[in-house]
Amino acid sequence: MAESHTKNHDYHIIDPSPWPFLGSLGALIMALGGVGWMQYLKGSEFHLFGLNLATPWIFFIGLALVLYTMFSWWSDTIKESHQGFHTRVVQLHLRYGMMMFIASEVMFFVAWFWAFFDASLYPGATEQVARTEFTGGVWPPHDIEVLNPWHLPLYNTIILLLSGTTVTWAHHALLHNDRKGLVWGLAITVALGVLFSFVQAYEYMHAPFQFSESIYGATFFMATGFHGFHVIIGTIFLLVCLFRAMSGDFTPQKHFGFEAAAWYWHFVDVVWLFLFASIYVWASAGATIAAH
Repeated sequence: MAESHTKNHDYHIIDPSPWPFLGSLGALIMALGGVGWMQYLKGSEFHLFGLNLATPWIFFIGLALVLYTMFSWWSDTIKESHQGFHTRVVQLHLRYGMMMFIASEVMFFVAWFWAFFDASLYPGATEQVARTEFTGGVWPPHDIEVLNPWHLPLYNTIILLLSGTTVTWAHHALLHNDRKGLVWGLAITVALGVLFSFVQAYEYMHAPFQFSESIYGATFFMATGFHGFHVIIGTIFLLVCLFRAMSGDFTPQKHFGFEAAAWYWHFVDVVWLFLFASIYVWASAGATIAAH
């Protein structure tokens, strides 16, 4: 009788989990909180269900719930792996899931590149009078001083290319069961990711243009800002992998968590190269470079 209940398949039927519901609830609270926060900044009110939600706190409550869900859900996934539930078939499906996630991220950035090139390639389109008024018929707009692409942007490009090298070193070390090389490679990659974020924050603080003053500023900050957000996410992703590597979680045969982080980091690298080439280098050709 007991043999009839023995698992004879490669699929993992997960136990009932509260995390999809709690994650969705946290995302909903974050969305409502974001609207309320923006209304709060405008000095307006945001009434829903008879309550004035124009406050920043609701957003942070939702964010805390989402972060707690992420931590708990991924902790359960790691436990399931240690319990032997991640068979070859399950691991294959995890890879498919990560591939589709990165594909969705590619399309997310396509939207920002589309917005940038739509504005920059046709700055003086005669059928769009308002656009000509905003840009002066040239790109960058006539009154915009741009950042020097061969200063901080080039510095950050070198940082990300080096980080791609170090995460590959860490992966190579893991495949050869070199625990020291794995830890050092991940530690250096995380440090480079933090350095990139600090350099970009410094660049933003000293940018000669603002988000709201021109279409150039809007497209620049949206594209590079979302990339910077992804760098922060990737850095946290790799930091978690570093802690797991230090505790001996990964083996040469089973380390998809690290592989997923490495894929994501290389994706971030490639997006930055496109950003650097188009938004920093190409868009600054013939423009006035701001003094350092």
